[in-house]
Amino acid sequence: MYVDNIRLINFRNYLNLNIELNKKLNIFVGNNAQGKTNLLESIYICANGKSYRTSKDRELINLQKSKGYIGLSLAKERFSKLIELKFERDVKKRIKVNKVEYNRVSELIGILNVVIFSPEDLRLVKEGPMERRAFLDGEISQIKPKYKYNLARYNKILMQRNNFLKNRLNSNFYNLLDVWDTQLSQVGSSIIIERVNFINKLAIISKDIHNKLTGGIEELDLKYLPSFDIDKLEIEEIQLKLKDMLQKNIEKDIQKGNTEYGPHRDDLDILINGISARTFGSQGQQRTAALSLKLAEVELIKNEIGEYPVLLLDDVFSELDLNRRKYLISTFKDIQTIITSTDDIDLTELKGIDKKVFYIRQGEVVLQEEG
Repeated sequence: MYVDNIRLINFRNYLNLNIELNKKLNIFVGNNAQGKTNLLESIYICANGKSYRTSKDRELINLQKSKGYIGLSLAKERFSKLIELKFERDVKKRIKVNKVEYNRVSELIGILNVVIFSPEDLRLVKEGPMERRAFLDGEISQIKPKYKYNLARYNKILMQRNNFLKNRLNSNFYNLLDVWDTQLSQVGSSIIIERVNFINKLAIISKDIHNKLTGGIEELDLKYLPSFDIDKLEIEEIQLKLKDMLQKNIEKDIQKGNTEYGPHRDDLDILINGISARTFGSQGQQRTAALSLKLAEVELIKNEIGEYPVLLLDDVFSELDLNRRKYLISTFKDIQTIITSTDDIDLTELKGIDKKVFYIRQGEVVLQEEG
């Protein structure tokens, strides 16, 4: 799949932009605060229905305007799609695909698949469990739309259970709590199984990529850290185990007003040569681990849906050493890649690769080189 055309009207600092992209490599060069990341953000929104930079849609609209628009033409192996999002201050955004209006953001998931890598992705390795759960949930949702539905359902049940824990006035408290526990364990077990399957597949691919990126010096491993022991359990057994943990922990949950067991407490351990990258890895090692995971994600999506996703690289290409850049360049021949950079990338490294090079200044985009 590839993005053929992107149209932006009053989106961030773009008042009226309409550009054709190359099927393979696209490079956008410009100083900071000129709109490079805004461009990548617009593509990401068309894939996920929301931004990765803000939870408030009104912030996507140009400050001087009341409405904004994103239009993206997507070409896939068997069909093409026009994805459109319209934004208006204090009004719910509207989503259309091929002029048909979608009522829910979840309907958009899976039409366009993207993988984004930016300097902020270091948080995936070095920050807390929430970052890694968000990574797992976002990526699994792209290839398994039902997972996103189950995740939303789980979070709703969890919120209701937590609210119920804080209010014990109901005379039928424990019987009603048992209802929440049954629902939570049913949906939670399906989330856990999907995460286990995803991590097992991702671990194999990322290990191979990391080995190549580091010249065989480092070995990357992934380990799922659930909130309770699930070793070799099937989904029905995990469901029973989770409900058992919830019921054994009821009094503590009541005291805290929170649910201590379930996939909302899980983590992913990223290991380099058997040692935690979060605790002991250097910044360079953490960056390489994050890059390995993102590139593994690209391959995993291809394996799952039969097509490569669009790869978005936000200001990271120039930070990589020659070996890592060469590895990235080797992927450009297979997938559409969109790179932003504050510096002119050494185009001699990209000789022979089909590409377009654009220059951005204050929301204006000029095609400088093609070939």
